[in-house]
Amino acid sequence: MAGRAAVPEVIWARPERTGRGPRPAYTRADIAAAAVKVADEGGLDAVSMRHVAAELGCGTMSLYNYVPRKEDLYELMVDAVSGEHEVWEPSGDWRADMRRVAEQTRALMRRHPWLTRLMSPVYGFSPNALRYLEHCLACLDPLEARYGMKMQLVGMLNGCVTSYVATELAMAERTRSLPWSAEEETAVRIAYLGSQVAGGAYPRMAAAFTEDPGPIDLDGAFELMVERMLDAFAP
Repeated sequence: MAGRAAVPEVIWARPERTGRGPRPAYTRADIAAAAVKVADEGGLDAVSMRHVAAELGCGTMSLYNYVPRKEDLYELMVDAVSGEHEVWEPSGDWRADMRRVAEQTRALMRRHPWLTRLMSPVYGFSPNALRYLEHCLACLDPLEARYGMKMQLVGMLNGCVTSYVATELAMAERTRSLPWSAEEETAVRIAYLGSQVAGGAYPRMAAAFTEDPGPIDLDGAFELMVERMLDAFAP
């Protein structure tokens, strides 16, 4: 692959341009925006050097002069959408602020469904990711804990939100692929489940469904998940 480094390197450690020669036709922001557009429209699998180059209007080999590896392209994409995180003046209530972080992270991942597949510590040290992490730590200033514990909290919160949204997206994708409505399938499955638990073989499940027949409140479940996770870090 053209321009592929023989040793590990971080794209952010390389200058965007050296100052020699003509000004580049595209910035990293241009490339990231084009890649994000391709991913938003066609999913992560649609992102290739060829497709992103076409979106920019340049040749594929020309793009390698800016982004040596596809992994670097992913890093630019994650950084670009990380810039959408809102940064506010911490309220002094660390739990309220972290709830707000969780909610906006969920919204961000819903806007960019491919993002759940790229959530990795490898991409956690870009400029916008560092800005987001610093903001989270500022929100956690009132929490009496070591920074290592606070970093764990942020990491666990991101992990929980990522897993939850990935499940939401998978369910939505499956629903779109069905030849019938989600309501029709749910009714059939509930009827089947009812026939199974009514026979007496699953008394605890029968008691559970009698106590709370549903349907599941996904927003409520998300809020409960976040609250239970934050409970683990409360003094």
